[in-house]
Amino acid sequence: MATNLACPYCYETFTARDIMFRCTTQPGSTGKRCTRERDPVLAERRGLRGEVGPVFTAKTKGHLAPCPRCEAMSAFRICPVCHSTLPAQFGMVDNRLIAMVGAKASGKTVYMTVLLHELMNRVGAGGGFALMAADDATMTRFGSDYRDQLYRDGRLFHGTRTAVANANRVDPLVFRFGLERRRLLGSRPEHTLLSFFDTAGEDFNSQESVQLNTRYLANADGVILILDPLQLPGARPHARPGTVLPDTEGEDSPINVLSRVTSMLLPHRAGAGPAARLLPGRRGSGRISTPIAVVFAKLDAVWDGLAAGSPLRAHPPGGDRFHTEDSLNVHEEVRHLLREWRGGAIDQILDTNYERYRYFGLSALGNGPTADSRVAATGIQPYRVTDPLLWLLSEFGSVPRQRRA
Repeated sequence: MATNLACPYCYETFTARDIMFRCTTQPGSTGKRCTRERDPVLAERRGLRGEVGPVFTAKTKGHLAPCPRCEAMSAFRICPVCHSTLPAQFGMVDNRLIAMVGAKASGKTVYMTVLLHELMNRVGAGGGFALMAADDATMTRFGSDYRDQLYRDGRLFHGTRTAVANANRVDPLVFRFGLERRRLLGSRPEHTLLSFFDTAGEDFNSQESVQLNTRYLANADGVILILDPLQLPGARPHARPGTVLPDTEGEDSPINVLSRVTSMLLPHRAGAGPAARLLPGRRGSGRISTPIAVVFAKLDAVWDGLAAGSPLRAHPPGGDRFHTEDSLNVHEEVRHLLREWRGGAIDQILDTNYERYRYFGLSALGNGPTADSRVAATGIQPYRVTDPLLWLLSEFGSVPRQRRA
């Protein structure tokens, strides 16, 4: 049975034999040369309207095929659905789609930017990881639209465009994650393609908009759900003086966002699967097999309310492994705080509907922003931002685990 692949750009699935090619428009062996033209599928699905080489099909399982018009060999493999050029080694290395969801103003875009910046710079080098853009568009967009605005200009983001405003087009950032895996007979690099899509909070304002605008959730390999602890009534008394408090109820409340995401995933990802084999007694339980990292961001805002010995105050161990014991300590601490913060219903939904979930607490900025939505004078001081992604990668088998400290 053919294995389904998922496009890291449109999140639609297909098999390896469905992959198409795009002509290079360079002269072929006969001297013929194809003319660049507008691709209506690429324009419709991705909003890319420039002229490119013509598309063709080829009966090959390899990564090279001759154009039937000019006979020039092409290595430009494309998605059969959206016509995006697939990254090098697509189908040969792990391809993981990460959906980042949360309510409006929960800090998703700031978190994603800091997470990727940390992996590409400070944390990546210290942990033996390497993260690089998988295509030119990702390299350009991440630099100009995300990194420069936050790190160079010190400005926070105004908000993510909704799927409706973006003509229902998915526009993810695609990266190649590399790790040097140590073996008995030496070491070798292992690579994983990571596709991140940052949803607008408004895309979760109703079940209808979830169904229409976030269809990619059904094919996501992992979900990072960003929640603001200050939206929980019991956490608000612990907020630092001067902190702007968000609304606690309504469409954007943590319980409503989690409920809608769960309702979207249940028809597609529930039942016995690879995850069920990991948890004895849960085979065929009807729970969602997609692992979900539930992240309480803006931890700095409630830092003064944490106990002195709280695991959330302890810096995570370093190295090139995911530390299971440290993560479980944080998980149980957040679960305990949920009861204090009057958010126990969140834990009930997760335990009832998901095979694998893990709680995290972090701060992307380290300090709250200024009144004019700028980074604080102390600069960006991230805390525990890589924990959720490293947990997901350990669940996929892309990052090794260390059970005990």
